[in-house]
Amino acid sequence: MRFTPSFLQDIRDRIPIADIVGRRVTFDRKKSNQAKGDFWACCPFHGEKSPSFHCENQKGRYHCFGCGASGDHFRFLTELDGLSFPEAVERLADEAGLALPAVDPQSMEREQKKASLYDVMDLAARFFIDQLQTADGAKARSYLRDRGLSSSVQNVFGLGYAPSNRSALKEFLGAKGIAKERIEACGLVVFGPDIPVSYDRFRDRIMFPILDARERVIAFGGRALSSDVPAKYLNSPETDLFSKSHVLYNYARARKAVERGGSLIVAEGYMDVIALAAVGFENAVAPLGTALTEPQMELAWRVGGEPTLCFDGDEAGLRAAYRSIDTALTGLKPGRSLRFALLPDGEDPDDLIGRAGPEAFQTVLDEARPLADMLWTRETNGKVFDTPERRAELERTFGGVVAQITDDSVKRHYQQDVKDRLAGFFGTEQKDSRQGSYSKESRDRGYGAGRGGAQKRFAVSDSLMNSSLVKSRPNLPPLRDSTLVVTAINHPALGLALFDELAELETDHPVLRKVHSALLNVFAVAGETGNQPTLESVHQSLAAQGVEAEHEMLQAQIRHSRLWQALEDAAIEDARDGWQQAFSLHVRARTLNRELKAAERAFEEIGDEASFERLNAIRSEKQKEEGTEALIEGFGVSSGRPSRSF
Repeated sequence: MRFTPSFLQDIRDRIPIADIVGRRVTFDRKKSNQAKGDFWACCPFHGEKSPSFHCENQKGRYHCFGCGASGDHFRFLTELDGLSFPEAVERLADEAGLALPAVDPQSMEREQKKASLYDVMDLAARFFIDQLQTADGAKARSYLRDRGLSSSVQNVFGLGYAPSNRSALKEFLGAKGIAKERIEACGLVVFGPDIPVSYDRFRDRIMFPILDARERVIAFGGRALSSDVPAKYLNSPETDLFSKSHVLYNYARARKAVERGGSLIVAEGYMDVIALAAVGFENAVAPLGTALTEPQMELAWRVGGEPTLCFDGDEAGLRAAYRSIDTALTGLKPGRSLRFALLPDGEDPDDLIGRAGPEAFQTVLDEARPLADMLWTRETNGKVFDTPERRAELERTFGGVVAQITDDSVKRHYQQDVKDRLAGFFGTEQKDSRQGSYSKESRDRGYGAGRGGAQKRFAVSDSLMNSSLVKSRPNLPPLRDSTLVVTAINHPALGLALFDELAELETDHPVLRKVHSALLNVFAVAGETGNQPTLESVHQSLAAQGVEAEHEMLQAQIRHSRLWQALEDAAIEDARDGWQQAFSLHVRARTLNRELKAAERAFEEIGDEASFERLNAIRSEKQKEEGTEALIEGFGVSSGRPSRSF
């Protein structure tokens, strides 16, 4: 044992733990008692607004009553700064003025060998950076420029280029006096008993240095510039410095960004992280080409209690999101969970930002879903539970999943959450065993019939809830209402014919209200003059009325949601069917909203069983209306997109 208990205690005795913790947090002056060495602060391990993190000099310990983080001087540095235990001890021993105990020769040799590898990796990183500026690096510079990465961003991330020459790096390091054994130990060359002459592992690739928590280069990732290579992305192999499953790309920088505000974003790859940083999202990390592992999840939780995992919105992205749920379950604790941000189908962060700007990505983050919601979606998505056996199977499935949670408190709350969701989903009544009436929790949550209604008991697909007409974003108008207005704009003859219904459209959203009013002016003038408006004339008139930007925003919303029936290339028959369906849903929703408000007032005033039944019935009907889409026989045939559902 290199560090004896007495040596470690000597360090603790010499350095008050508040001195260590106080470098990373601001102590609450009102709640802390400096004279007694008793301090409170907002926890550095998870986001919070009121101090629940406590450290006490007398005991030399810290504990967060919010997330459960606990430990001593050394644990604080290993958990928050990513140091290894020996590194934490060495740092504090130096600060305490204590000489480190002698180590055995073998341990010393291993440490010296490892330290020497950092120097080799640093030389390799500098070589790749220099090569990016050569004539051979022109195509790499062109690629990075096309991806919108400025020179300053490239410098921040240390991007470089590995030449196509099979021995360029090996020869460069050899000329610096680096022995081949050290080059091989860093994983920079491919070698082995069946390989007569070793050669560079990375060739004709854009190079991404991978740093550890202390911002030392420990590995590389390379993106191929040629399309005919087996691997588009290639990482360094496992070495004494690098274990792929224990590292997150950009971890050190992202941790500092989170300390300035915000929470950690876990993206899918290097380019996602760099593209986000280029537009101000510096708090992003990524696993290294594999699914998120438990050690990587632990790293993410060290930065903050509720990181947001960001996935592409396609099927592959959804599968990756679902896999990460299983990885996270055993590590859940009070104040420690995940949120899931799903990008539009087929887009990564770079695509979305390039098309719609950083605000669009922020909207995706704002709409991130909690882990409990994603778990529910995973187990019910697209399935039908119309028999007792199928419902029993769903209950058993959730029971097995929740059993993986090791923290008793979190497990208990998940069991209750699943129970409540199943009760609402199956349309069962939650009775208070003592009073024989509906429990207050049941009334407050409105669990009387599930999404889709108690009769059908079907699950609404995730794609439907993310892209159907009922989905709307907080900074955009309701999608259904936007569909009505945009359909009328893109099909002026239809809009003119449906002028009376269009005039009945009610909306509180300022953007939609402006465009709607301007569009009514267009059709009113056309009706008076007898001139048939064209697509071009409608666009010109909207621009003349000063709503061009708002008009384009609505068009982008519809294109983004892939509601093709509202766009100009849809057949007039499909546009009409789609408009009428959306309008009938709009009218029905408006009626239900009025009935719901009246029922809520009645329940507040009377509070009897009948008023509760009425309120629950309307809520059930509203959920049913929001989660289902009527079938239109032959819909889409005229536009060459046959489909039974709108």
